[in-house]
Amino acid sequence: MIQLPQKFAERMKVLLGDEYESYVESLNKAPVRAFRVNTDKISLSDFEKINPFNTEKIPYVENGFYFTDEKVGNHPYHHAGMIYVQEPGAMAPAECVEIDPDWYILDMCSAPGGKSSQLKNKLGEKGVLVSNEIIPSRCKILTGNIERLGLKNVVTTCMDTGKLAKIFSETFDLVMVDAPCSGEGMFRKEEIAVSEWSEDNVKNCAERQKEILENAVKTLKNGGYIIYATCTFSLEENEMVIDWFLKNHPDFELVRVKKCVEENTCDGIKFEGCECENINLARRFYPHKSRGEGQFMAVIHNKNSSGEVYKIQRKNNAKIDKTVYDFLGDTLKDYDKEKVIMHKDTPVYFVPDFSVGNATVFSCGVTIGEVRKNYIQPHHQFFMGLGDKFKRKIDLSCDSAEIKKYLHGEEFETDCANGWAVVTVDGCALGGAKVVNGRAKNHYPKGLRVK
Repeated sequence: MIQLPQKFAERMKVLLGDEYESYVESLNKAPVRAFRVNTDKISLSDFEKINPFNTEKIPYVENGFYFTDEKVGNHPYHHAGMIYVQEPGAMAPAECVEIDPDWYILDMCSAPGGKSSQLKNKLGEKGVLVSNEIIPSRCKILTGNIERLGLKNVVTTCMDTGKLAKIFSETFDLVMVDAPCSGEGMFRKEEIAVSEWSEDNVKNCAERQKEILENAVKTLKNGGYIIYATCTFSLEENEMVIDWFLKNHPDFELVRVKKCVEENTCDGIKFEGCECENINLARRFYPHKSRGEGQFMAVIHNKNSSGEVYKIQRKNNAKIDKTVYDFLGDTLKDYDKEKVIMHKDTPVYFVPDFSVGNATVFSCGVTIGEVRKNYIQPHHQFFMGLGDKFKRKIDLSCDSAEIKKYLHGEEFETDCANGWAVVTVDGCALGGAKVVNGRAKNHYPKGLRVK
């Protein structure tokens, strides 16, 4: 039984009225578990043909599923980045806007990467995602998830939002602000959220959220969208922040979310003194109403004409070592030579017309590998991001003895030709191996191996 802070309980009774008891009852039920299919790795239809889990479709996420299985994180499909385990309520914000595949998108507060990877699945080959996290340790986790999912055209950065605003001024078509908050919506899943709650923290979070939104505006193109999201219920951090923002930015408007999200959420709350007439267009996700934890989301749109499409031009004149091209030619069936660029003395595969400037970057595009004397030592991300282009593939089934050996870091026999090969599970890249005379020498990173 969750013991709610008295002040919080009093506030929720005011917000929910007759529904308060249903809300409290929902907190004592088991949290709902879910995952999304990573459609950058495998199509939804192909996944459904091989789906080994006990699942049910999420109504507002086309590639989302509730599941009841245990140890999904140890399954080869998870190691291969076919799926991303994510709380179902947290999937709703990224579904609020119809996204153009060529957009530039910024996720300002993105670790561990759920919303970022969800947004990236909606982008095409020309679209770019900048995924930012201010805390280095969390940015490392974020970068690891982006790598596991094999996502291309993603930059992970580690900066405060003020620096982001200076480097990426008027750059993005969409900015996701999944703002740090008091975490009231996570009480069922995280005991620490209950113990750390206070009214003072609610107020402090609201001030920080306003600062982040002000910086988000500076990174947005005319005509662009901001998705503002929290995992809390307080008016101060939700509707009051939106109302404050619209008062200070008359060139913005609150707009309706996509129908699939609207039908599975509740209206925003009009509070005393609220000047936003359509605040009801903001959405609330309650655990006693929908299957998941608490969320708030609102879409604010810049009404100014988008005008000429602005693209950041890259200034990268670093010479590419011939060894890199020789390696790619030997390893891949095809690749776009213009996308091979140098980042911090490392060859990467990335769109040719987007500059990261002097951003603090953890990862830029797909890291090809380390240039050594006359050869390339490939990076794990190279196999995960470009595995579908490999000439040499070792395809294993998810329940094979070889898969178990591979995930434990062991060698195994193969009839694959000599050279660098991608190891796949049911067609999706799992990692790399160096084939020498019928033996696949394991290059699955030690930190990812199953113990």
